[in-house]
Amino acid sequence: MKIDRFDVVVVGAGAAGVTAAISAGRAGASTLLVERYGSVGGGITSTYVRPFLGGVANRNLGHELVRDITALTDRLSTFESAKCVLTQKLAEAGVRVWLQTTLVDTEVTDGRITAITLMAPGGKRRVEGKIFIDASGDGNLSVMAGAEYDIGREGDRLIQPTSIMFTIEGIAPWQDLICEHEEDHQMMAPGEDFLELCHKACASGELPSNINIIRLYKTEQPGERMVNATQCNYLDPLDPDQVFEAEVLLRGQVKLIVDFLRRHVPGYENIHVNGSSSTLGIRESRRIMGDYLLCETDLFAGRKFPDAIVHNAGFCIDIHNPDGPGQAEHEEGRPPVEHPYDIPYAALRPRGFDNLLTAGRCISGTHMAMSSYRVMNICMAMGDAAGYAAAIAAKRNLTTREVPVAEVQEYVHITPEA
Repeated sequence: MKIDRFDVVVVGAGAAGVTAAISAGRAGASTLLVERYGSVGGGITSTYVRPFLGGVANRNLGHELVRDITALTDRLSTFESAKCVLTQKLAEAGVRVWLQTTLVDTEVTDGRITAITLMAPGGKRRVEGKIFIDASGDGNLSVMAGAEYDIGREGDRLIQPTSIMFTIEGIAPWQDLICEHEEDHQMMAPGEDFLELCHKACASGELPSNINIIRLYKTEQPGERMVNATQCNYLDPLDPDQVFEAEVLLRGQVKLIVDFLRRHVPGYENIHVNGSSSTLGIRESRRIMGDYLLCETDLFAGRKFPDAIVHNAGFCIDIHNPDGPGQAEHEEGRPPVEHPYDIPYAALRPRGFDNLLTAGRCISGTHMAMSSYRVMNICMAMGDAAGYAAAIAAKRNLTTREVPVAEVQEYVHITPEA
């Protein structure tokens, strides 16, 4: 079996993983980025998520990536722009990227991952690394290494529903209908409320019983909307049989939703689907338990941390109902809003490991807290900080706990407030 060696190994090339790899590469660390799909970007590309949600106060690589992706949208869709920009940035940073490559096994000694086994297109590869970053979303690397984790909400362990995002075109130029959240009452025509139409269709059976809102977002293209509406509840995203069952269900819902819009929305009579995600959009799965557990009380208090690596993160508590339609919190209104909060470095350090970091939705947090920090802009900020911290640790032969957090904060322009 061929053996490769790197300073930093990143598993998962979604929003967090791409920024982590670019950051580590720019900091001078030899870096490998491993991705099981055939393109990088995750939610930005494969799962068709638009717009870029969430915000952070500190400077980070995510701002640069979003800026450059947006600059290309006069010629390409957001999704195609992202593929071009992200691959170019990775190449310029000197990152080795292995696509269509799956994690198979880990080797762990005394709280350190010494090597991982990958199945690449040409066969198995053994990779040794100084520092590893788990940006897999599902926490696959951490769990395979033996890390503690939690999943779902307290009590029943149900996770947020899974969706397939898609875009439609052919909307009449005069129809400017959008619907971005559960309290976004938009009028299709005088006296015709789009949200009320969706609720009635759900109650009558015209729409599935777990779909009582069709979210419509404007894109950069005229006459086009991104649609966030399909929903599969009770899915175990770690069970391959259930994953395919969800694929069948959600693809069928796409047609139902398009037919519904054609029947009921003026100006939508000639719409058709022009693109959809190439894989399921998983909002939630494992959360790796770290040296600190970020809780919803931290978010509601707007808590600041002396070891903050993301400053003043901002996004609502956005829990799509694990047990039915709409939102799990405040069903008939917008989800509760947090105060701008920090994410501490300790939440990215899995308990019991000296050379492993997490980034993205699998960091250490509660079900409710994760619903806020899981969005792309916040995940990119986490990845940027994690990549830089990993590069410092690898180049100086430090553990992840020995990394001088002040240097990471300086890199992302954070001045601790607590």
